[in-house]
Formats: sequence, structure tokens, C-alpha cells
Amino acid sequence: MQSYKKTKTAAGSLLLALLLAGGFSCKKFLDIVPDNVATVESAFKLRKEAEKYLFTCYSYLPKNGDGWFNAALTAADEIWYPQNDQSTWHAAFRIAQGQQNKSTPYFDEWAGERKGGSGDTRAVPLKIWRGINQCNIFLENVRDLNKVRDIDPFERERWIGEAEFLKAYYHYYMLRMYGPIPIMDKSIDLDAENIFTKRQPVDACVDYISALLDSAYAKLPMKITDENNEMGRITQTIALAVKAKLLVMAASPLFNGNPDFASFTDKEGTRFFSANYDPQKWVRARDACKAAIDLAAMNGHELYTYKNDVYNLSDPMKIQMNVRNAVTTWWNPEIIWGNSNSYFNNEFMCVPPLERGTNFDRFSLRGLWAPPMKIVKLFYTRNGVPMEEDKTLNFTNYTELRTATAADKYYIEPNFVTARLHFDREPRFYADIGFDGGIFYMQDSPSGSDENTYYLKAKNVENAGYGHFQNYSETGYFVKKLANWRSTTRGQTNPTWLGYPWPMIRLADLYLLYAEALNETEGGSATAIEYVDKVRQRAGLNGVVESWTNYSNSPAKFTTKEGLRQIIQRERSIEMLFEGERLWDLKRWKLAAEVLNEDITGWNIFGKTTASFYQERFVFDQTFITPRDYFWPIGDYDTRRNPQLVENPGW
Repeated sequence: MQSYKKTKTAAGSLLLALLLAGGFSCKKFLDIVPDNVATVESAFKLRKEAEKYLFTCYSYLPKNGDGWFNAALTAADEIWYPQNDQSTWHAAFRIAQGQQNKSTPYFDEWAGERKGGSGDTRAVPLKIWRGINQCNIFLENVRDLNKVRDIDPFERERWIGEAEFLKAYYHYYMLRMYGPIPIMDKSIDLDAENIFTKRQPVDACVDYISALLDSAYAKLPMKITDENNEMGRITQTIALAVKAKLLVMAASPLFNGNPDFASFTDKEGTRFFSANYDPQKWVRARDACKAAIDLAAMNGHELYTYKNDVYNLSDPMKIQMNVRNAVTTWWNPEIIWGNSNSYFNNEFMCVPPLERGTNFDRFSLRGLWAPPMKIVKLFYTRNGVPMEEDKTLNFTNYTELRTATAADKYYIEPNFVTARLHFDREPRFYADIGFDGGIFYMQDSPSGSDENTYYLKAKNVENAGYGHFQNYSETGYFVKKLANWRSTTRGQTNPTWLGYPWPMIRLADLYLLYAEALNETEGGSATAIEYVDKVRQRAGLNGVVESWTNYSNSPAKFTTKEGLRQIIQRERSIEMLFEGERLWDLKRWKLAAEVLNEDITGWNIFGKTTASFYQERFVFDQTFITPRDYFWPIGDYDTRRNPQLVENPGW
């Protein structure tokens, strides 16, 4: 493996500590501790030096708050970039374009290369394996009571728990991406030429990670008490939440008795995947989800709702704020785990120019992140059921034009002519999606409130439309959900973007995972519906039973395991949209081969008139090959130099 060694500086290590504590964004990971013996010995003589090493272990957390370094955010189908401007493409989006390969894999976490940047530009190698090795070095030294003698015993125990958690999370991260992986339980010389590690069966990996999380849980604090200095560090609640996500993944169809991988073995014939479906995996997942939810409640976590309104917002806008702020408000009570190592810094990719003549700088307000039309169709109607199921609202002619009225003003500009698709939708649609004629409320609205506020104009040569050589939406839609409403976009100076710790896990995520596991163990579970309804209520919708009974053409759908499974999957797809969960969910459900083979379409962004703009336009023929594309390729370099490694099927 290629060596990645830099000189550690006290200033660099102190900066990371401040970043973790104070919530500043980080442009690059800090220099890691070289793993030579002399440096390791000096690193564990004093508490101060050992703490720097611990923060080095944290520095390998994925930079999910940066869209160019989030493995899943643009590798599926929820965000699309301009097709004719490859300078904006990066590794994850090239995977969505069907360009993944085994000779020079994109977003190559195995080797730590090609994880960001445009074209084939390689990021500085930051190998997850090296991060795991750093954790092992830390654990082996801090567990030695003859080292770091000036540390308090309780703090030593906590630090060990943090390193165990990070080690477990990094294994989980690789398992989700590659399937069976090696288990790195001891430190090794990563730069040696004779590292012949073997991949382990999936179930063995899951059991190992789960046990490591249990060990970490026993040592971690229940919650952060020193919020000024330690927000973002690992707690018991985070450990249980990651365990819940791990076990739900392990119980899901991709990993649980998947016939597509029944013959996938190592070179000695050991099966990597169990050939038999095990329903007990769902029981284990259910219990883990409940334990995480109970502890979260004990520590004051709850679904976010917009309060302390000083702008006299309308009730519809307050519901939209419920949805947007659950993600963008710092350390709100719904955030189980906010990643202080990566603050969201791509608001300029979400927000298009909102008005002409005032800050019409297309390089400050780019609006490049474009949801395809199939994502727009994913949201429910205002009756809380899918468009294709609603028996009272007709969306058959979704491109048909309609004029908005004064009653639509908190969703669409009055008297504006736009598509049928944009009317009568659920609140999350208006909270998440920016569209031609749609409201785009920000705190610096011209009126200060949601009266006479921003409404997008997205036709060709209009302020948010096509007409600039680089900065435009490929589909005519924009990602509103990730834009912090308190950011400023007005004036002649550059916008002020208020980044936020990337929400690795929200309480709504756990509620929906728990509902999923409950339904798999008890089909049509009333308790499962109860937890789905918690999320729906916060989003301004009636419950599942009421909505399906009164408005769906399949009124009994929620009474069966298969029907409720579809409802939960749809609910999760909507609630977790644009948070990097969609790719992993579609894969573990084994729905990626169906969903990611659908065409990418949008409006005719070249149209300058209402009639010409509102024509559905083909953008890209997306292809997902099964079973090959369910897991990343390890790559030729590592499989050739390590005769013990076998490549994933299809590669």
C-alpha cells in the first residue's frame, strides 16, 4: 500500500481539537501521526500527546458534509450534475454515471484514492484501513497502564471506548461499501509489501463490529456534559445508534440469505454470505433499534419542531421549517450524531440566484445540485399517500399547466403558471425542493417573513435558470432542504453560509429503522405504524391508517407485511432524502437494480416560455448491473498484490 506519512505538528493537533470542540469547518484532514516506533513511544508518554493521537483517530471520519467526498450523496439518483460540464463531476457522481471500474476504482476507499476532485484527480490518500490501524495503535498503548501515567483512570476508559467505537464504525463503513472485509484487530505495518489479509464472512464481520460497539458503549459517557468543548465526540447513544444501523443492514435482503452471492467464496471455499435467510437477524435488529431509541429519549433527544417564532411565519411555513431545520440547525435535539469533523459546506451548490440585480453572482449562488423528476414524484400528495395511489387527486397529466391562486402563496407564487406536479403535494416536497414558481424562504427574505418572499424563476435566462455556461440545474429543480434558512443571500457582497455539523444519524432515522424491523418480525405491526406516524406528524401529515383508509386506492395496504414494508420504505426514502442514505437503503433492500435503472429526466431547461419549459426532457440513461454494482470493486492493484484477496462478483 502507498505510504501516507506527514510530520505531526502541535499546532495541527491543537487545531483538530478545537475543530472537534468548537464547531469550525475543516478544509482538509490534519496531519496524522507517523506510525514509526519512536513517534509512537513519544505519543503515549503524556496525556496531552495521547489526546492528539485520539483526535487523529477521529480525523478519518468520512467528510460527508462535503458533497464531493460523500460516498453516497451523488452516487445514486437523488442529485444530478450538468451533463455538459464535467469539471463539476467527481468520483461519486461518476459512479452514478456508470463509470465505476476495477482498474482505477472511483471513490476507492480500499486504497484511499480518487475520493474527490474533478475528473481523475486523486485526493490525498486517506485510507480507512490506516484509520483503523491508528485506532489499534492507540488502543494497544492506552490500554497499557504503564503508559500515559498522568491520565485519570475514568478518562483513560472513556478514550478507549472512543477508539473502539471509531474502529467499529470504520469497519462498518467498509462492510457497507464492499461486503465481506478483513477484520483488523491488531496494529500492523500497513506499508509492508507482504500484507496478505483475508476477507471474512459477512456474519463474522457483523458480530465483530457489534461486539466492539458493545465494548465501547460500556466505556463511553451517556451524553456530552461539556457542550462548549466536546460536542461531536462519541457517546453511548451514538454507539447504540450505529449498532442499530449495522444490524438492520445485516438483516436486510442484500446481506440476509441473498441467493445472488450464495456461491461467493474465498480461495479456500469459505462462503462469504449465508445461503439461508435468518429471521432472527430482524429480531436482533429490532431490539437494537429499541435500545437506541430508549437511550436517546433518556438523554433528551426528540424530533425537532420549529419554535420561538419571531418572524410570524404561516403555519405551512412552520411545518417546512420543521423539516429543513431538523437537518440544518446545529445540535438540535433530533441530532443523535453530528459530525464535527465535517461541516456541510455546499449550500452554494443548492441555492440558485433568488433575485436579479441583487447578488446575482452565479459563482456564489450556483444551484447545481439538481434532483431528477423521479425524485420529485417520490413525495406524497397533500393527502399523505403516493401520487399513483391517491384516489381523490389526479396526477395522470402531471405536466399539465395550472395557475396558482392566493391560497397557494406559501407554496407557489400567486398567479404563476406551473405544472400540475407542483400542486397538492405534501409539506416535505415544498421544504425539500426548489422549483420554477415555488417558494424559497430564507431569513433574509425581502419582507423578513414568508409574505412576499423569494419565489424561484427557473426558465432559460431567468435568474435561477439555464443561460450561464456552468452554473445551472440540469433538471430545473433545486435542493432546498440542505440550505440553512439563516444564511444570507441578499446584498452586493458574497453570501454568508451558515454551515452545520453533518447529521450522521437523526432520531427520525432510528424511528423508521425500528418500524422496518418491527414489521419484519410482526407483519403489519401497529407499533411500527406508530413510529412511522411520529415522523409523518412532524411533517404535517395524518397517520398511515387514516391516510390510506381515506385516500388510497389500496386502503388495506398497511395491514400486511408486504404492504407496510412498501409504505415504510417510501416514508424513509422521502424523510432521509439528500442525506446520503438513499444509495445504501436501495442496496440493502435489493431495490437498486430496479430503481437505479430508471431514466433521469427533468424539465426542458432550455425553454424560455412556460409552454416550452414544461416539457419533460430525457437527461441520462442510468444503468445498474446486478449483482455487480451492489458492492464497490476492491481494484486490480490490491487483488494482484495480495493473493488472499478475492474480487467482488462481476468485477
